[in-house]
Amino acid sequence: MRITLAVDTETGDRAGATDDLYDWLRQDPELRGLIRRESPAGVPAGAMGAWSEVLTLVLAPGGPTAAAGAAVVVWLQNRRGNQTVTINQPDGTQVVVSSEKVRGLTAEGASELAQQVAEALRQRPATDGTEDRTGQGG
Repeated sequence: MRITLAVDTETGDRAGATDDLYDWLRQDPELRGLIRRESPAGVPAGAMGAWSEVLTLVLAPGGPTAAAGAAVVVWLQNRRGNQTVTINQPDGTQVVVSSEKVRGLTAEGASELAQQVAEALRQRPATDGTEDRTGQGG
């Protein structure tokens, strides 16, 4: 499954924030070889403007969705100002996580949110006909 991550900031420094998230994700051994930078072909549905660059994360079924969810949540907790990470799935589903919502979370709350993000990433549409593994819990 190929997902994209786009960063939006209140300061408008999307490129800098995207670079920081890219560097952060590459520090995780589970995600290092799965993350790439690319220019988007078009603006994702529902987006409020174009992004100069997005990050692409290729996750195999049963892949490191927990690591991806945790990395995004922790990165947002450690950012100054307000940033939003929008995760776009192949079926058009979006998962949006904002630093305003995660900054004040306890460790338990951050863990729960990371699990929710990971679960959203695990949910795949069964209509693509390939490797239908929906409903496989962990």
